[in-house]
Amino acid sequence: MSNLLSRRLALLGERAPLSLLAQCLHGIERECLRVDADGQLSLSPHPAALGSALTHPQITTDYSEALLEFITPAEQDPALTLDDLDRIHRFVYARLDGEFLWSASMPSQLPDEETIPIARYGDSLIGRLKYVYRKGLALRYGKTMQCIAGIHYNFSLPETLWPVLKAAEGDPQSDRDYQSARYIALIRNFRRYSWLLMYLFGASPALHKGFLRGNPHQLETLDEDTLYLPWATSLRMSDLGYQNNAQAGLTPCYNSLDSYLASLRQAVGTPYPPYVEIGTQRDGEWLQLNTNVIQIENEYYSSIRPKRVTHTGERPIQALAARGVQYIEVRCMDIDPFLPLGIDLTSARFLDAFLLYCALQDSPPLAGDECRACTNNFLKTVKEGRRPGLHLQRNGEAVELKTWAHELLDDIARVADLLDRSHGGRVHADALAAQRAKVDDARLTPSARVLDALREHRESFVGFALRQSRTHAEYFRGRPLSEAEMAEYEAQVQQSLAEQEELERTQVGDFDTFVEAYQASILGIAI
Repeated sequence: MSNLLSRRLALLGERAPLSLLAQCLHGIERECLRVDADGQLSLSPHPAALGSALTHPQITTDYSEALLEFITPAEQDPALTLDDLDRIHRFVYARLDGEFLWSASMPSQLPDEETIPIARYGDSLIGRLKYVYRKGLALRYGKTMQCIAGIHYNFSLPETLWPVLKAAEGDPQSDRDYQSARYIALIRNFRRYSWLLMYLFGASPALHKGFLRGNPHQLETLDEDTLYLPWATSLRMSDLGYQNNAQAGLTPCYNSLDSYLASLRQAVGTPYPPYVEIGTQRDGEWLQLNTNVIQIENEYYSSIRPKRVTHTGERPIQALAARGVQYIEVRCMDIDPFLPLGIDLTSARFLDAFLLYCALQDSPPLAGDECRACTNNFLKTVKEGRRPGLHLQRNGEAVELKTWAHELLDDIARVADLLDRSHGGRVHADALAAQRAKVDDARLTPSARVLDALREHRESFVGFALRQSRTHAEYFRGRPLSEAEMAEYEAQVQQSLAEQEELERTQVGDFDTFVEAYQASILGIAI
C-alpha cells in the first residue's frame, strides 16, 4: 500500500470526514432488450404505455426501439438505488404485453441488419437529431453491435469531502479544479485495475453464432447455435464487436480533464475520409450528423466516463468544461443473467470500495507504455481471464492475475473497512470476501457459472438466456406495485407524453440549421 493511500485513509478515518463517506451517491442505468415469447427481438415500437422515450426521466430507449434503458435517481445508499431499479422493472412488466426483458448482455438471435428497428423519438428537432445520430451509428458500426446491453454504475464522492483532502494536501488548485483532477486520477486508476472487475463480474463468455454475421473469428463451438471461449469472462467487452478504425487513434489516457476534452472535441471536429465519402445526406435524407471521427462525444466507446449533470440544451462536454467533473460512470459491467436486476447489492458494495480505492490510491500520469498495458490487460482478461496461471503486465513485468488480484483486494480491504466504519456493520467487508472467493475459485465467477449452466442443461446460449428471462419475469410479475406506486408511474408516463407533444408543438426553426448549431456548440468551447 502506498504512503499516500495510507495518509488519505488515516485522514478520512477521523470522525468528521468519516461521516461524509456515508454521503456518496449511486445511480444505475440498466439496458435490456425487449423480446417476444420465443426470445426473438421485439419489432414493435416502444410501448406508449411506458411513456415518451424522449422525455421520460426513468424509462427510455438506447439504440433500438427494442433496447430499453432504465435510469434510477442518485441515492446515498445503493440498496435504495436497487429498490428504485426494482420498482421500474415491476412497472414495466405490468405494462409489457406478452414480452420479456432479455436476461443477458449479448443479444438473442437477431433478424437481419435492415430489420432491427432504430429508436425513434418523435418529430421535435432534438428527437430527430437523436434518430439521425443512431442512423449514423448503424452506418458506422452496424446495428448488431448496438444491440449489446450492459449496466452503467454512476458513483460520486460528496462535494464537501474534496476540500478536506485538498486542504490536507496543500493543493493550490481551486476546489472545482482539484475535484476534477481527482476524478480524472480515479479514472486513470480504473484503467489500471478494471481488468479485476471483468474477472469478477464478466458474465458473457458465450453468444449466439448469428451475432458475428459470418465474420471471421477465433471463438470455439459449444453447440450448433452457440460460440464461446473456454476461459472468457466478457465477450461483450472484447474486440469482437467494438471495433472501428475511425476510433482506433482516439485513446485518451486521462492525464487531465483539459486533454480529455480536447481529444473529444478534436474527434468531433475532424473529418474521417470514409465517412466524408458517404456524406451526411442522400436524396434529401439525413444519414449521419456529420462525417467526423465521432458524431457526438457519447459515440466514443469507453469503459468509464467523467460526467456532469447537464442543463437543458447543454452538451456533456460543455458541462464538463464549464463546471468540472461531478461523478463517474462505470460502463463495463455485464448484466448478470442469474440476477433479476442484472446486478445485486453485494456487487454494488464492492464497486463502491473499488472506486473509492481508485480515488484514494496514488495515480501518476499514464505514459504510452503503461496506457497500452492497461488496454492489453483488460482485453486479455475479457478473453481468457479464467485461464489457470494467466499473467498480466505490471510495470513492465509479468505478474500472475491471481497474485495481483489478491494484492489489490488486500488494499481494497482497507477501504472497505473505512466504508463499514462510516456506515456501521461489515457489508463492504463481506462483499469483498465474496470477490476474494472468486479469485480463489474461478468456478464461482458469473462467466464460469454461465458455461456450467449451458453444459448442465444442454442448452444453447439463447435457450439459457430465455429461461432466465422467464424466471425473472415471474419474479417481477409476482410482486406487483401498490396502487399508489402504479399511479405515480402512470403520472410520469402521461407527463412525459405531454412534454413531448408540447416540445413538438412549440419548436421553431428547421432541422438543418438545428444540426449546424448543435455541431458548432462543441467546436466553440474553450478548453
